[in-house]
Amino acid sequence: MKSVIVVGAGIWGSSLALRLAETGWAVTLVEQHTPGHVRQASAGETRLLRCAHGTEEWYARMAWRARDGWRRLEERAGEPLFHEAGMVWFAGTPDGWENASAQVLKNLDIPCEVLDPADGARFFPEFRGDDLSFLLWEPHAGVLRARRATQVTAALAVSAGVRLVRARAVPAPGGVRVGGDVLTADRVVWACGAWLPELFEVPMTVTKQDTLHFAVPAAWTTPGTPAWVDHGASAYGHGDVDGAGMKATSDAEGRPYEPEHGERVVDEASVANARAYLGRRFPSLVSAPVLFSQVCQYALTPDAEWIIAEVSPGVWLLGGDSGHGFKHAPALAGYVAGVLDGDHAPEARFGLRERVPSRGLRTSGST
Repeated sequence: MKSVIVVGAGIWGSSLALRLAETGWAVTLVEQHTPGHVRQASAGETRLLRCAHGTEEWYARMAWRARDGWRRLEERAGEPLFHEAGMVWFAGTPDGWENASAQVLKNLDIPCEVLDPADGARFFPEFRGDDLSFLLWEPHAGVLRARRATQVTAALAVSAGVRLVRARAVPAPGGVRVGGDVLTADRVVWACGAWLPELFEVPMTVTKQDTLHFAVPAAWTTPGTPAWVDHGASAYGHGDVDGAGMKATSDAEGRPYEPEHGERVVDEASVANARAYLGRRFPSLVSAPVLFSQVCQYALTPDAEWIIAEVSPGVWLLGGDSGHGFKHAPALAGYVAGVLDGDHAPEARFGLRERVPSRGLRTSGST
């Protein structure tokens, strides 16, 4: 039986562990805290699932496959993990990122619709779109219950036979050192998110990302309120999901951050910026009180492309989620499993190469 050690029980590591266990691998999953612990980026309350990725067909296809994977996962878990409320993109120019996204989605037969800004009244109790060129509607996009999904995935992995080890891991010749022991396997995958740059030389920075949820009137809390993204303003959010409030926050890169010991307190500037955006797009919400806040982090590569790279025989790095990785996890696990099985090599874009800064993949287009 082939064996693998996966380091990191975030959504990528847990999804990969589950996939490998179900295809005949002996899997050890190492996590220094617990799956879904609040230091993980995967433990954010919510994450968006969308297929629009500008001109990038590869990621659009993977997101569409991942949507089916999430549906299967929640059926197995017996609880809702994906809230398919749809997503509205606010396009500030007629021929920008959203237009390119619409063309790709149509070419791939992924449902979408280009709407007039006045159609915003269909989706939101109040909407100001006089500065927009059009809206791009993705009816099958929505919101993932991220922290719960991570916990569920890890639990399913354990049920499938994965051995979960609670320990801090560091690289060791031939394997992984945990405490005084060295664990060995045919493959080792380091999927430890924002902790990866501490252990390996990778083209990645870690930034502090404040997320904010606001207490809003009942009209904004209906299940039909969609997610929304303003790519040009690096702003995104969604309606109230599970009573956590309406999310309205920034996708622009924050300041450098240390994920293990960094203080998890949101900055006042983040609150002010979110309120300023609410006042511009949904004016009556400008004074809505903060109901829930959380500090996450991004593990960013300059071009937002991921890292899937073999650094020594049998030792692989998996990371650089760059603020858009969570939603892909079920489909990405299958892709990486194929790499480990030798079915295919990872695409060159994922290598440890020089990266050129790019804005094509994330929901942030302003920084």
